[in-house]
Amino acid sequence: MEAQRSAAGAMPAQGPGTIRGSLSDRAKAAREVAERHAGEVDAQGRFPREAFDEIRRQGLLGIMVPRALGGEEASVRQIVDVCYALGQGCASTGLIYAMHQVKMACIVRHTRGSAALESILRRIAAEQLLLASSTTEGKGGGNVRSSDAAIVPEGDQVTLERAATVISYGTEADGLVTTARRSVDAPPNDQVLLVLLKSDYTLEWLQGWDTLGMRGTRSEGFKLRARAPAAQMLAEPYERIHSATMVPSAHLMWGAVWTGIAAAAVGRTQAFVRDVMRNSRGQTPPGVAHYTQALSTLQLLRGQLASALERYEQAMSDEKKIASLEFQSTITLLKVQISELATTTVLSALRACGLSGYRNDSEFSIGRHLRDVLSSPIMINNERILANLAAPSLMTPLPTTIGA
Repeated sequence: MEAQRSAAGAMPAQGPGTIRGSLSDRAKAAREVAERHAGEVDAQGRFPREAFDEIRRQGLLGIMVPRALGGEEASVRQIVDVCYALGQGCASTGLIYAMHQVKMACIVRHTRGSAALESILRRIAAEQLLLASSTTEGKGGGNVRSSDAAIVPEGDQVTLERAATVISYGTEADGLVTTARRSVDAPPNDQVLLVLLKSDYTLEWLQGWDTLGMRGTRSEGFKLRARAPAAQMLAEPYERIHSATMVPSAHLMWGAVWTGIAAAAVGRTQAFVRDVMRNSRGQTPPGVAHYTQALSTLQLLRGQLASALERYEQAMSDEKKIASLEFQSTITLLKVQISELATTTVLSALRACGLSGYRNDSEFSIGRHLRDVLSSPIMINNERILANLAAPSLMTPLPTTIGA
């Protein structure tokens, strides 16, 4: 069936000149709405529409757009902070927001003055459009550096037909960004990025989304058929976009969401321990040591994310540095490290709460957090990442000092 949703349904932004409050205050407001509806979103496996109504009302979808195009020119650091906040309220909301902003980073950093792409950025800022991502295809699964479907030129238009086995929130998005082979004669790894608005494509439903966690992302499969102006294709090769922007942005923003989930779980555990101590004359619960462990790994998580963010900020304007084997290995491994640590943190929080954390009907339940965070090692599978890095890591010199 063809999925239908009009971009006209998007709520208009207030505009950078009229938005009140700091970015952190606006993120907090969106987080509070997301948190109120997180249980229902999870139980029903539905898109977190209330959270995104508030995200649009707060003008958060277009904050990365340059000021000259109507946005706020938010930095990667600011986006990461919003992802962290939203992840604490509702994991699905946080991850959807992160996926949108990863695509925004790719467009903003690699527009190269394209009038067509700048026009789309203006619309995103003005209308608060939500972008989905289509990088998973057919039997290739999570190998985003290989595409089967190819761009076919037709005058000043291009067409594309793609078996998109996963398009998260595809029916709710106002547009999407997809990878594709540059031409029918190009090898699978010669890829481009194509930006599509809702009027440029149709989606034919292929498979549903009934999963353990991250249920609100609605990561269903579709047959994507697109016809769009050729000018909406980024001129820069995807190979360059992938290493300079896509991977660093994704691993930092996804990592912020997973760290937010872990922080929310630790917060519930802290409330549980305090509650037990209040009601037992200061006696601590049996699993209190696991709370200390959860707090420790959460601190480590935040530290790793902050360090990686600083390194990326320092490398962003240095093409040689960002393309180096050392930087690429480090930023790629960040995904593995954050996802594993986040899972460990939530498991420790669960053990600290004991049965109260295990129950779904408890105010201290950690069940949803655990199910959501378990997606993190699977989303772009950690085993695939480690296997792909095995050979390059043999070429990377080991550091000779602690500060290296």
